[in-house]
Amino acid sequence: MDATTYYDPALETMPAADRRNYTNQRLRRIIRFAYDKAPAMREKLDKAGLSPEAIRTMDDLPNIPITRKEDLPKLQRAKPPFGGFVTVPPSALEWIIVNPGPLYVPSHTEECYQSTAKALYAGGFRKGHLVVNTFGYNYHAAWLITEGLRRLGVTVIPTGVGNTEFQVQVMHDLQASGFLGTPSFLNNIIKKAGELGYDFRRDFPLKVAMVGGEPAPPALKKSFQEDYGLSTPDLYGNTEVGTLGFDCLLKTGFHVPDEICVEVVDPATGRQLGPGEEGEVVVTPFYEIYPVLRLGTGDLSAFTDDVCPCGRTSRRLLGIRGRVGDAVRVRAIFVFPHQLQAVVSRFAEAGRYQLVVSRVKERDYLTLKVETQQAAPEGLAEAVAKSFQDACGLKMDKVDFVAPGSIPEGSKPLLDERKWEQ
Repeated sequence: MDATTYYDPALETMPAADRRNYTNQRLRRIIRFAYDKAPAMREKLDKAGLSPEAIRTMDDLPNIPITRKEDLPKLQRAKPPFGGFVTVPPSALEWIIVNPGPLYVPSHTEECYQSTAKALYAGGFRKGHLVVNTFGYNYHAAWLITEGLRRLGVTVIPTGVGNTEFQVQVMHDLQASGFLGTPSFLNNIIKKAGELGYDFRRDFPLKVAMVGGEPAPPALKKSFQEDYGLSTPDLYGNTEVGTLGFDCLLKTGFHVPDEICVEVVDPATGRQLGPGEEGEVVVTPFYEIYPVLRLGTGDLSAFTDDVCPCGRTSRRLLGIRGRVGDAVRVRAIFVFPHQLQAVVSRFAEAGRYQLVVSRVKERDYLTLKVETQQAAPEGLAEAVAKSFQDACGLKMDKVDFVAPGSIPEGSKPLLDERKWEQ
């Protein structure tokens, strides 16, 4: 690999000892800053009986309690608008995204955008590319990716999600060379192009498609590569921190950006785990606007500190292997049980309920089963589906009204029946 492989060669290839020193220095700095500037973080450390100086290295981090991703909307409601986690007033932010929950997500620092640019560069995007960004612009990911692409000198085509035929037209008319979005949506676009009479490999110059938001089955990625000549590196992130990991072109695992600290911990005890051990991904970003110390992502993974053959020396996460708890990620968006309860409770006719997530033709398929005493009145299914979309930002595929007792007592409110290929 040569220097053109890396967005920031000095950081991305620093020796292991230098990387440990760099990470620990950044940790000490952000913990001191968060304690001084973010009331929620000061309260968190004070309750744990910790001073900022008590945290010197990554090994000390388990002394700080984990902040749960699913608790953030509640914490924001208790202390609006940001729960005491943001270090500047709302008027000082470039933008504020309102996610379902609601969860108010502030814009980040320039360093966060550079981190995303680093991930996109590793995936193959370069100055002069025309890239369609099909992530929804009512969510944080689309804006963060746009900022990262802009720093690479890429021309961004912000199409957002949905309207597959429109996406085909835009990509063909503008001869887009890059794509960002979920793998299932890319698959839908390719199939729609075929239905419209195009030969996708011949008629579209698309070469790099960085995908994320949901697992990409190996068979689908193999088809992208072999049938359409597409490189499809993965991008891993979340709403609060942004980019948490990214593929290099060798696809040996998610490289952790130099601008965040990632632990893998035992979900039951919070104990840090070693290389190869599966546990929850816990992240501490070094971003001063939103310094959430030890955010529990709920994602399960394992890591390695071995140097990648690409030359990057950062920690690598070895895929996302599931979720801790009851939240389910659907089409790049998390659905929480409390959201589902709020939706169903609006309808007097509804009894016990269960949201079933399955895969139909490489797409997440949502079926909401609802027990009713009598036949559901006309229009109820549409009203429930609309309420769900308003609350969760996802389109319901089917609302299925069933007889009382059809859903066993004690059933999970969210049932994930998807089977991912190994």
